[in-house]
Amino acid sequence: MTALTLPARRVPGGLTAEAVFIGRSLRHSLRDGESLLMAIMLPVILMLMFTWVFGGAIDPSGHYVDFVVPGAILTCAGFGASSTAMYVARDMTNGIMDRFRTMPIRAGAVLTGHVVSSLLRNLVATAVVVGVALLVGFRPTAGPLEWLGTAGLIALYILALTYLFAAIGLASGSPEAASAYGFVLLFLPYVSSAFVQVESMPDWLEPIAAHQPLTPVIDTIRALLLGGDAGSDPAWAVGWCVAILAIAVAFGAWLFRRRAGRR
Repeated sequence: MTALTLPARRVPGGLTAEAVFIGRSLRHSLRDGESLLMAIMLPVILMLMFTWVFGGAIDPSGHYVDFVVPGAILTCAGFGASSTAMYVARDMTNGIMDRFRTMPIRAGAVLTGHVVSSLLRNLVATAVVVGVALLVGFRPTAGPLEWLGTAGLIALYILALTYLFAAIGLASGSPEAASAYGFVLLFLPYVSSAFVQVESMPDWLEPIAAHQPLTPVIDTIRALLLGGDAGSDPAWAVGWCVAILAIAVAFGAWLFRRRAGRR
């Protein structure tokens, strides 16, 4: 009697699995129109509020919109990336991951789909925020190379932040918990140079604001778009983003293998 041998399952080559999961996540985003709309509207409303309500008190010259736009851009990225934690946590708790475990796909493809689709969503949302800023008086002096550098830095920041939120989603026990944990990170722009100069903060808070990751990113974007000497800020900005990305990718990969039972 001969033993029955089953054919080995072959993992799809190239980036086939990643492309499938990117398309899946994008379709889910389009169906969840409320989250996408809020990720765009909240930073826009925040920027308009600071410009029209508080701007006159902060900068009577009327140029506060130029100062606040870089912070609004990163706030937009934070709101958009935070939804990734909820989507990942939902996949981990609704049973769909058990189905994926039976399929011949790389375990990381699921997480890659969430991250890349979030990156694309956030780049579109960022473009909308910049468009609104131009309509309300934002007047950058950047040339093509400066705009290209700004876009690259924003994309790197979004990628790092999205992977961090994806890891939070993996570590959370439910979508609600993931949303709550991620909400804490959304306060970082308010303790930075996003809306006011760090020199105007209390003495005990100023060094915290000056040396947290978002401040060099915001100052670099501000220098690129509006001119000025960025000093060492670009190196710090890229360094912070790369460090956060590396830690989030490693932590997320370990959590995924642990939670999904894949190697």
